[in-house]
Amino acid sequence: MPELHPSITAKSVPDPIRISVVVPCCNEEDAIEECIGSILGQDGLPGDMELIVADGMSKDRTREILDRLARKDSRLKVIDNPGHIVSSGLNAAISAAQGDIILRMDAHTVYARDYIQRCIAVLRKTGADNVGGPARTQGVSYVQKTICAAYHSPFAVGGARFHDPGYEGYVDTVPYGCWPREVFSKIGLFDEELVRNQDDEFNLRLIRLGGKIWQSPQIKSWYRPRASLFHLFQQYRQYGYWKVRVIQKHKLPGSIRHLIPGGFLMALLGLFTASFWCSYALWGFMLLLGIYLASVLIASINTARQERWMLLPLLPLIFATYHFGYGVGFLRGIADFVVLRRRPHRSFVDLSRPVCRF
Repeated sequence: MPELHPSITAKSVPDPIRISVVVPCCNEEDAIEECIGSILGQDGLPGDMELIVADGMSKDRTREILDRLARKDSRLKVIDNPGHIVSSGLNAAISAAQGDIILRMDAHTVYARDYIQRCIAVLRKTGADNVGGPARTQGVSYVQKTICAAYHSPFAVGGARFHDPGYEGYVDTVPYGCWPREVFSKIGLFDEELVRNQDDEFNLRLIRLGGKIWQSPQIKSWYRPRASLFHLFQQYRQYGYWKVRVIQKHKLPGSIRHLIPGGFLMALLGLFTASFWCSYALWGFMLLLGIYLASVLIASINTARQERWMLLPLLPLIFATYHFGYGVGFLRGIADFVVLRRRPHRSFVDLSRPVCRF
C-alpha cells in the first residue's frame, strides 16, 4: 500500500456511526427500485443508516415507486429537487442528512451487499477524505456490452484510474464517494452551475485544498451504461462541454487527458480547412486521421481479445463515439464559455434525466 498522508479533516471515523446515503434521481422508473433495494439490503452496517433520495420532479412513475418503498422502510426519505440536476439534488440531500458519514450513490447502479461496510472500513484504514470503488459496468444488450468493454480500455478514457477495476491507491476522482461530513464544512457543497462533471469539480477542489482520495477494488458496484450510440454520444458531448467550465473555474485541467479529444478534433478541423489552400495540410490531415484509425483498430482488437471477439465489429465505432462526442462537446464549450462568454446553450442543459459521473 502506498504511503498514507493526513486527511484535511484529521478526524477519525467514530464507532458506532450514523450513515447518510444520498441519491439524486429523475425519471428513473426502470432502475430506481433495484437500486434502492440494493442500498436498503446492505449487510454489516457499522451503525444506523438513513437513505435520502432527492427526486428531480420526475414525470414518470419514479416518485410513485419511491413513495411506496418509503412506506415499507422508514430509513428511506424522499425529498424534492426543484433544481432538477444532480448537483442541486446532492446538495439538498446532504443538507437534510444527519449522518457522520455521507455516501453519494447513483440510481443507475446496483451495489454489492457489503458496499457501505467496505467504504467505511477503507475510510478508517486509509484516513482519506473520500473513498470509493472503481467503475464496474454491467451490460445487457450487445451494444451495452460493447460499450462496457470499451469503457475499461485506456484508449477510450485516457488511462483514468477509476476505469481500472483492479487498481488500489490514490486517485484524482472516484465514482460516487464516501466522505466524513466535515469535508463539506471545509470545502463546500457541489457546484450547482454544473449540469455535468460536478463530481470531477468537487474532487478537484478537494485535492487542491490538500485532500486525499483513495480507490479500493474491495468496494464494488455495477453501473449500467447507455443502450445506444446516440445516447452515448450525447452523454460524452455533455461531459466534454462542461469540462471546459470546470477548467475555466480552476484555471488548470485536472489531467492532460481532458484536453486530448478536443485538441485532436481541433487539429483535424484545422488541417482539413487549411487543405483547401495548402496541399501539405491535406497530407497532414490524412496522416493524422490514418494514425487515429489505425489506433482504433489496434485498440479494438486488443479489447476484443481480452473480452469477447464477438464485440469486435462494433468496438471501433464505440471508441470513436467516446472520443468525438467528448471532443465536439469540448470545442462547443470553448466557443460558449471562453470565446463568446455566453450562458450554456440549451442543448447542454438537459434537465429531463440527470446522469452520474460516467
